[in-house]
Amino acid sequence: MKYMMIVCYDPTIEQAADDDPDPWFSEMEGRGIRIEGHPLNPDDATTVRVRNGEVLVSDGPFAETKEVMVGYDLLECANLDEAIEVASKHPLASHGAMELRPFGAD
Repeated sequence: MKYMMIVCYDPTIEQAADDDPDPWFSEMEGRGIRIEGHPLNPDDATTVRVRNGEVLVSDGPFAETKEVMVGYDLLECANLDEAIEVASKHPLASHGAMELRPFGAD
């Protein structure tokens, strides 16, 4: 089953020296779990809404949380338990949150 793992970081929590995600990338790619992933610019976003036929565009991330979305990874896991195990090993899990969302039916 495919999962989108949204990587959220809390900048108010001090990072540890061992927060390098490269070992996690290597392990998960070696296991055939991490299909792809990319960092995202946490300070740059464009929000598009349509209201009453009018296109409304806003600049900037407007999350109502101290955590900011800093990346994503596309995972192929046997089930949610495996996805949780994979997410818990990500180095930023101790400084924020890994949000897992299963893909809808194909």
